[in-house]
Amino acid sequence: MKQPSRTLSLASLTAPVAMGYIPLGAICGFLFVQAGGPAWLAVAASALIYAGAAQFMMVPMLAAGLPLSTIGLATLVLNLRHVFYGLSLLNTLPAVRWQRWYVIFSLTDETYSVLTALPAEQRRQRIMLLSVLNQGWWILGTTLGAVLGGQAHWELNGLDFVLAALFAVLAVEQWRARQDAFPIWVALVAWAIAQTLLPSQALALAIGLSLLAVAMRPGHGIGSRAPHD
Repeated sequence: MKQPSRTLSLASLTAPVAMGYIPLGAICGFLFVQAGGPAWLAVAASALIYAGAAQFMMVPMLAAGLPLSTIGLATLVLNLRHVFYGLSLLNTLPAVRWQRWYVIFSLTDETYSVLTALPAEQRRQRIMLLSVLNQGWWILGTTLGAVLGGQAHWELNGLDFVLAALFAVLAVEQWRARQDAFPIWVALVAWAIAQTLLPSQALALAIGLSLLAVAMRPGHGIGSRAPHD
């Protein structure tokens, strides 16, 4: 009797990610094929690279004929933040080695956000399956987009809201789980300051200001334990 409720709970956790990953993955696959790449390579990239924004970045770079070494370096720099995500989840990684390596590989912003909204014990139970499901949504979207991209020429204007909507939902879930609005206010104020002082580098400056604010918060520094841990 316990299995259905566990499955429903997992489905509810991954549903917001699915609603973002399927259309975004479809756009990625569509653009890849429209740029001249084969459909199978678009799907393979989502299975073997699974880098989200880096896959979008890869499309014009491949179309321009840039060497794979350049594309690889750009992908590494863009996804370097995931190293810090992994460090905060070390105690919740699976004990089985191949599962541990897969979870490290498949850790994304959205998966990290969902996991850190859970109590530590639930993270340990769900981290593997949640990672598989989230990547599955991305691969499904990429496959649909790659197939459609080879058969039609559609306008994608208006779908750029999907990523922003996804992160908005995840931010609300983080607030509901922790009942702490401080990170949201810090992000908003940091962005406003950065946009005013240095609009061309607003994102980097906002991230730096947010990290500084969190590090200076008494009892809630970067090395502090999460409320559910």
